[in-house]
Amino acid sequence: MREMLQRILLPRRGEPHDVRSLYLQEAEQNKERLTWADRVTVTVPAGAEVSFETYFNAFPASYWRRWSQLDHVLLRMNVEGQASVDVYRSKIDGTRVSVDGQLVTDDIVEFSIPLSHFEDGGWLWFDVTAETTTTITEAGWYADVAPGPQTMPDGTQVGPFDKRATVGIPTFNRPADAVAALQALAEDPLVDAAIDAVIMPDQGNQHPADEPGYDEAVAHFGDRFHEFRQGNLGGSGGYSRIMYEALGDGAAGAAESPFILYMDDDIEIEPESILRSIQVARYAASPIIVGGQMLNLQERSQLRTMGEIVNRADFMWGPAQHAVTDHDFARYPLNYLGDPRDEKDPDAVNSRDLHRRIDVDYNGWWMSMIPRVVAQANGQPLPLFIKWDDNEYSLRAAKAGFPTVTWPGVAIWHMAWTDKDDAIDWQAYFHLRNRLIVAALNHDGPVDGLITSLRKSTFKHVMCLEYSTLAIQIEAMRDFLAGPDHLFDILESSLPRIAAIRKEYPDAVVLPTAADLPTASGAPGVPMKDKGGRLNKVRKVNWLLKGLKHSLRKEDPRHHDVPQANLSPDQARWFTLSRLDGATVTTAGNNGVAYRKRDRARAKELLAETWGLQDEVAERFDELRDAYRAALPDLVSRESWGEIFR
Repeated sequence: MREMLQRILLPRRGEPHDVRSLYLQEAEQNKERLTWADRVTVTVPAGAEVSFETYFNAFPASYWRRWSQLDHVLLRMNVEGQASVDVYRSKIDGTRVSVDGQLVTDDIVEFSIPLSHFEDGGWLWFDVTAETTTTITEAGWYADVAPGPQTMPDGTQVGPFDKRATVGIPTFNRPADAVAALQALAEDPLVDAAIDAVIMPDQGNQHPADEPGYDEAVAHFGDRFHEFRQGNLGGSGGYSRIMYEALGDGAAGAAESPFILYMDDDIEIEPESILRSIQVARYAASPIIVGGQMLNLQERSQLRTMGEIVNRADFMWGPAQHAVTDHDFARYPLNYLGDPRDEKDPDAVNSRDLHRRIDVDYNGWWMSMIPRVVAQANGQPLPLFIKWDDNEYSLRAAKAGFPTVTWPGVAIWHMAWTDKDDAIDWQAYFHLRNRLIVAALNHDGPVDGLITSLRKSTFKHVMCLEYSTLAIQIEAMRDFLAGPDHLFDILESSLPRIAAIRKEYPDAVVLPTAADLPTASGAPGVPMKDKGGRLNKVRKVNWLLKGLKHSLRKEDPRHHDVPQANLSPDQARWFTLSRLDGATVTTAGNNGVAYRKRDRARAKELLAETWGLQDEVAERFDELRDAYRAALPDLVSRESWGEIFR
């Protein structure tokens, strides 16, 4: 038997060159371009060369070696014409090694490749050199055995599992995006055939059902489609509803799939990624959560997130060791090992780390596949509204013996975080409150690193005149200190409460444009940009002293009517704003400005309350750790969530 693990996929028709680089690399000396009538059939002109050492078509062999039941993989394709097919693998540093090759004439060619040389990294791929015009069909990476049973943490066996999944997409006031996601799920027959059910909790007041194309999309899925309208319970409420229904606890009667796939609504999906994640989950030696990587929706050849961990020193998320961020495959393809002139520059960009296997703690729920057996054992998401619910779920699952794996070549496109102000807007409340809750559940030992981290961020917020952020972070700490018993009670009410608080602060009000305000009066001598260099730290000490001196003085109210400067987001740094009494700052989305106004009395009051609460968090953390851990079974039970949904 031959079972497809990963199809060789061509770009959609009309994709620009940078996006095509995710799928194939045409040789510069080619006189003619490759052509394809569909996404799985490619014609290579006589004399042309093409490499499939690309993000979506190379085979992440090290991940299959580490996590799967397989000890070898097959590369198989149908060749019409005459062409040389050469197979390569990479070492952990990206160095290429020839594996096999064959001159093929009008035949099916198959290579069996062991996974023995991929302990810590490495990909497999193939190149084609056409002697005559050659058409390649049915190309892909295959297994020659069916998936077997999987070993649970207690040693029992489950499975094997069918190639089926329930897809869940919670949506909130993104009707066009939600409909586009449904249409993408239906565009590929193989993907469509693997979807048991589509569950869409609608938590907004702008409904996908009112959007053009919705009726056709829903009609395609028929009784496989289930929509639920509910209050705004955030991402955790939407995803929890999906799991609740997928496990058969709701009234939808959704099919009992072996896998539950979470996806955001504001994404662009490569549908093939759904099939790949299902196959990864089916062939895993033990049940694992399969995460998709994030590509940048606005720079579509750019890998935004490769894999993430929670740093136990300060309990903050960040990239995993050797994980790359914002890697542009159009400029630095998978085979780019760097410019020899940059050999001694540790900051020089190359693709070497992309060949390493990256181990993660969690995967964002922009795309994450949870086996049914994991959901049954692990329980529901925590009622956190947004932020840290995906982290906590994977950390909890890992404790129970179900790791999370972020899988290369399984991906969606999503807006990059750099285009959002979520560290300072209303989401800052959820960032902090939920970070503390998840730390209480998962962090053992002293919390000095976490408290130090909070102190540093507080200093920056004060210096940057971000008073609304401090105000809602005070609410976040109060709610954490109140303990776990009220989390369900404030699930739906926290956001309106936080929004009301923010209205009291000018830095939280977005104005259409700085042009509607008086012309900036100027701020001579105030640094607008840190140019770096060897004297960087010395310069910043001087700036810090000047900023502190200015912050201790009474503000000049004239600058609350006439700004001193109009700052772009990259200029809105502590060493600039700490020396101003009023300035506009453009939003990260570049769609307006906030007028930040220094208020010494308010800053002093907010700072005192923040430090006091941080002290209380540190003093009571052991007590709260016990309380949250004792409450966890009830917080993640389907019975508790059922009461919310009813």
